[in-house]
Amino acid sequence: MPSLKDLRNRITSVKSTQKITRAMQMVSAAKLRRAQESAEQARPYSERMSRLLSSVAANLPSLEGAPPLMVGTGNDQVHLVIVMTAERGLCGAFNTQVTRRTRRHVKELRDAGKQVKLLLIGKKGNDSLRRDFDDIIIDYVTLREMRAPSYARANEIAQDVIGRFGVGEFDVCTIIFNAFKSVISQELNVQQLIPLPTGDEGDEAAAPDLGGAIYEYEPEETELLADLIPRNMAVQIFKAMLESGAAEQAARMTAMDNATRNAGDMIDRLTLLYNRTRQAMITKELIEIVSGADAL
Repeated sequence: MPSLKDLRNRITSVKSTQKITRAMQMVSAAKLRRAQESAEQARPYSERMSRLLSSVAANLPSLEGAPPLMVGTGNDQVHLVIVMTAERGLCGAFNTQVTRRTRRHVKELRDAGKQVKLLLIGKKGNDSLRRDFDDIIIDYVTLREMRAPSYARANEIAQDVIGRFGVGEFDVCTIIFNAFKSVISQELNVQQLIPLPTGDEGDEAAAPDLGGAIYEYEPEETELLADLIPRNMAVQIFKAMLESGAAEQAARMTAMDNATRNAGDMIDRLTLLYNRTRQAMITKELIEIVSGADAL
């Protein structure tokens, strides 16, 4: 049985931990509100951008001359997977479910005879996946210096990906990230970026109902797509950064709330054990005193 001093030290230690987890919960709650607003404000623009591209693509007389970012290379042998995780931990299963889905995605592609390359965004994904896939990681992007996701940073990543596609490093590009759904849940997304999803490949990419209206584009559709598709890449990556940021704060707030509650339960159990141990020691001392008095 632990001594009273050991129990007091454990109770003090758990109380200190509880203060930290409660403080982290409050900080995450404050950050979540701003991150959630940013993510929700970015959704309509990114969805409309995808619909616009689908609408323009639908007006092409043929795919001949269409930008390669839209139609691809005509092959799907080499896949680039962008994995977006957090820079910090203590957010429950937020990072784990992204890395687990990435491992499954890589296995599925390899089983199909495809070559896979990884571009990692976020320290936690890099720490976890580098142990197993160090040979296929082509780059690692850290966002630690950023206080909040920025479009400029997303555009840098998009231009790097487009440049790699232009020199033939890969044929298909997919991004895996957590999207904010609610305070207690996140939705894991696997979104194809290159070639551009069109038609019935996704709800966001589906062409909108124009109600029979006919649109004429100036300049030509191919020129519009050549300018809009790279911009859409940056928009979609920026949206993923915002969604991932909001989902991270929600996951951390929930995890810290659970940790605070668990610490409280542990303090109650240790306090009860401390009182019982102390009472047992007092009773033992009284028995020894009474026994000594009777002996005299």
